[in-house]
Amino acid sequence: MSAINYGTRAKLGMLLPSGNQAAEPQFHAMLPAGVSLHTTRLKLTGSSEKDLLAMTERVEEAAELAADSGADLVVFHCTAVSTFSVELEQSIKARVAKASGKPVTATSEAIVAALKELGAKKIVMLSPYIEAINKREAVYFEAAGFDILDWAGLDCPDACAMMAVTPEKWRAFTLAHRHADADAYLISCTTVRSADVAEELEAALGRPVVTSNTAAVWHCLRTMGIADRVEGFGQLLREH
Repeated sequence: MSAINYGTRAKLGMLLPSGNQAAEPQFHAMLPAGVSLHTTRLKLTGSSEKDLLAMTERVEEAAELAADSGADLVVFHCTAVSTFSVELEQSIKARVAKASGKPVTATSEAIVAALKELGAKKIVMLSPYIEAINKREAVYFEAAGFDILDWAGLDCPDACAMMAVTPEKWRAFTLAHRHADADAYLISCTTVRSADVAEELEAALGRPVVTSNTAAVWHCLRTMGIADRVEGFGQLLREH
């Protein structure tokens, strides 16, 4: 039997969309021994603008609950909401920090940090999202200094449809959007099974492949002072 992980090195608090089925299993697979995960959920299953904004309504309550776990850092972990706009991102972070009294980050911030760490400027952005979300994300990342060479989504209407996309489908979808000028590929969304094939895709593309979950784990670990390298999920966690 594996040793029970009580977070003796660090505890990570996570505010997660209620419909998310992928982030926690992937985080548990990626987090090194002694780093524990403590999740509070906020209502979000759909993809409409109304759905996304509603996730933020009770963020203070969720932040307080995450702080109760003894978390050393709280991450607001939803790509579509945190990249909705820079203004919303900053508002969420400020509200979570005030309510929790803890250091705070967000998926959006983690992805930007990860891409910069990799020295990536020109990006291919892929997602399960509808067009409206992809357009907002492209604006967000362009404002952060990246060139979006290509973006495409799978038009999934909700979290269950996003989770239903197989790793094999993500592999084929990404390879279909190979771009000779790309510095890196971003597979956006926290509730998809893209991390499963990140390393395989890197070998095929010859470029880094970053997912929302690999970026968040990497950024949260480094922010908490955990320098462990993690194998099996791409060069970001393996080499940086």
